[in-house]
Order: sequence, then structure tokens, then C-alpha cells
Amino acid sequence: MLRTVAIDDEPLALQLVVNYIKQTPFLDLKGSFTNPLEALSFLQENEVDFVLLDIRMPDLSGTKLAALLKDGPRVVFTTAYQDYAIEGYKLDVVDYLVKPFSYDSFLAAALKVKDRMDVSSSKQVVVEGNNDFLFIKSDYKVRRINLADILYLEGLKDYVKVFMIGQPKPLLSQVTMKQLESKLPTDKFMRIHKSFIVNLNRIEIIERNRIVFGEEYIPVGDQFKSAFQEWVDKNFL
Repeated sequence: MLRTVAIDDEPLALQLVVNYIKQTPFLDLKGSFTNPLEALSFLQENEVDFVLLDIRMPDLSGTKLAALLKDGPRVVFTTAYQDYAIEGYKLDVVDYLVKPFSYDSFLAAALKVKDRMDVSSSKQVVVEGNNDFLFIKSDYKVRRINLADILYLEGLKDYVKVFMIGQPKPLLSQVTMKQLESKLPTDKFMRIHKSFIVNLNRIEIIERNRIVFGEEYIPVGDQFKSAFQEWVDKNFL
């Protein structure tokens, strides 16, 4: 998940960007600001990966703010003016969206940021978890589950049901979907509904915006359809 902040002095424009962020599965909205000085203060005190930034704003322009964020989060300009492209290039912003822009254009820019972050992360030596298994608490025990054996996960408030191959009943663990999602490899698992995460490698049948696992039908939520369809298209003959 990319920790994301949106900055625009126009409330309607800001709300549109916020809506786009919320419907993108790999983005996590950490804040939205109409005041660039308040945004700068937040960015100086919090870790952020991705900033969507308007250019023409009072007190502190987007270009000046971007310059202050050098070697910090990745920046995408969102502006009604096309004459700042050269400045954007000099500041090494990832992309330049001219208002009004569609969700498709927004998603393409966000994916560019994600790709850069993935490349940057791959160059770092970090001791983390692995992509093969997880330990979860269930029935007062700590259980190891192989990620490859997971079919899908269903969120129930502060609990998650883990449905696995060869298991007649799901494991129930007191953990939130957000916490578990952060531990799952994004190339193998995708959130396709506010209540469901699926193992992409286990998908065999898709029917009418639903994923079929045996007798169970998992719906694809409206806000997740674009990202899921993009994954399908990449793997479609």
C-alpha cells in the first residue's frame, strides 16, 4: 500500500482526487489538504510515499513544495495548466495530469508511482516477512498457513475468515483486513471487494463480475473493478 496525500486549494478538485485514491486498492489515503503550508507540516512529520499536488496555490506553489520534498515521496502534478511540464521534468515528478482528468489517467499515473517504488524497494536489503507463509492466531493457537493454499479471505469487522484448499471450514482470526492485506504479496493477492481478498493464482472461473470458488461466488466491488479488470486484461488471450 502506498501512503498517499492529496493537495489542492480547490475543494471540488481535491474531493475528486480523494475519491480516485479511495477506489484504488494499492493506495492508502493519509491526508488531504487545501492549505499547502499545512500539507508541508504534515509531510515533514509523517512518512508518505505518494503526493498528488496542484501547482497554482496561494502562499506556497506546488512546484516550490515539490522542490522541498526532494528525495522524499513521489510526486504527480494535478493542474489545469500545461505550461509547467518543463518544471515538472526538472523536479523529477513521476507524471503530470492536466485537469479535468479521468480515473483511467489517474490510475496510469498511480501505477507509474507504484512501479518506481517497487524498483526502489527491490534495491534495498531489508529483513521482512516472506512470500510463502504467514503465522496467524486462531482458536488460541498460532498457526502457520501457506499462502499458496489460500483461496480467499473474508473480512468480518475485527475478524477475518481464511478459506483454504482442502479445509472444510475457514480459519477465523482476530485481525483486520487492512492488517492482513499489508502482509500479503500484491502480485499474488488482490482486494476485489471491501470484504474480500482473493488469491489471484487460484482464480479459475470469472462469471458476471463474480469470482467462482466451487459453490461460492465472490463479488467484485465497483471501486475495485478497474484494477481487477486490468489484471484480467494482462492475462487474457
